[in-house]
Amino acid sequence: MKRLCYSTLLAFAAVLFAGLAFAADGRDCTSPVHTPAPNGAVIATRVFNDCPGSDVSFFDNYPSQVWIRDTGDGCVGWANLHVWSFSEDGGLTPAVFENCSHYKYWATVTINGSGAQAEAGLRLSPWWSLDVDGRFMVRANGNGEIACFGGRLPFYSFTVSHGVTYTAGNPIYMEIDYDPHTLSQADPATIQYTISYLGNVYTSGLLPFDQGNPNEDPPHGQWGELYPTRVGGYFQLPNGNGGAAYDITTTWSDIGYLGEQATPTTSTTWGKLKTLYR
Repeated sequence: MKRLCYSTLLAFAAVLFAGLAFAADGRDCTSPVHTPAPNGAVIATRVFNDCPGSDVSFFDNYPSQVWIRDTGDGCVGWANLHVWSFSEDGGLTPAVFENCSHYKYWATVTINGSGAQAEAGLRLSPWWSLDVDGRFMVRANGNGEIACFGGRLPFYSFTVSHGVTYTAGNPIYMEIDYDPHTLSQADPATIQYTISYLGNVYTSGLLPFDQGNPNEDPPHGQWGELYPTRVGGYFQLPNGNGGAAYDITTTWSDIGYLGEQATPTTSTTWGKLKTLYR
């Protein structure tokens, strides 16, 4: 067996501690700060798999279109959950977002089909729930609620604040804008949610993040999205539909992203958005 010499051990230790230092850096705005520059999407089906007998298919043509279809002859379980996340390596692994990453992203989301309540939209998921929590939701085949909740997201309801609800088959533009500011109690990160639906544009305005659990810091941070974070979209159904057959597809079209180190994936203006829904 080959023995490790002292210099080799020192080199190994240096690499190890350098990795730890880089990992810890994701909590705050101390240089170096990394804002991902996505070039693909990672699709993960059956994050929840309460209806294992259903048929699930998907199509990935990022950034033009991603769609996921789930169809079943009947299921008494609660829900299947399918997600996609931005990737910096062409779709091999999800991108890692830091507390000080500064970005916004958007997509036009359409839920088509019947037989069950479905919810879908965008996702900004913190370290303890990387594929589940932090949802910007539209609900189809139910009450049509449009709301943002869970994970680290400040709550906001477009249905309550603007009286707008979603109907299956209609495209809806959805956007999240995350700004870390200085990640402090006096100047916490903010988020802004925007939708364009049936010719009207609605926004939440800037909403501040509250404080994360200080007992969990390090290594996650306190006044932002909480490192590491994954960002993308999600689709959940049939949400306890009593065993009825269902066939529902969610499509994310014209997926766009803009970060400090990136250029827009697609070019979109408010004028163009308004014309999409007239």
